[in-house]
Amino acid sequence: MKLRVYYEDTDTGGIVYHTNYLKYCERARSELFFSKKMTPVSKNGGGFVVHTLNAKFLGSAKLGDMLHVQTEVLNMKNTSITLLQEVTKDGEKIFSMDIVLVFTQEGKPKKVPQEFKDIFLTTTQP
Repeated sequence: MKLRVYYEDTDTGGIVYHTNYLKYCERARSELFFSKKMTPVSKNGGGFVVHTLNAKFLGSAKLGDMLHVQTEVLNMKNTSITLLQEVTKDGEKIFSMDIVLVFTQEGKPKKVPQEFKDIFLTTTQP
């Protein structure tokens, strides 16, 4: 997913605020579903919650930069999916995170619906 850095994404120095990289990755995951005319919420009200994430800030972006968020499935289990998400600027990696998402319904882990697994497997952006 490509995106541009806007003023609202930056601090007073024009540098992207660190939490926005997490938001960019969240947007990219949601776009996987939206591109298939779906949402990341199941018909029964279940959805993904973040269990664990390990973020590495490797560089920075600034106002006006064009960024690309790449998503790769690392592991898929019954109730969770582990992803590697990277943000690049001009082909250079500036942010990377491993994230474990657990599918829950009514606050309890549930089996990830097959249609959701298929979305991650068939539309993941390498």
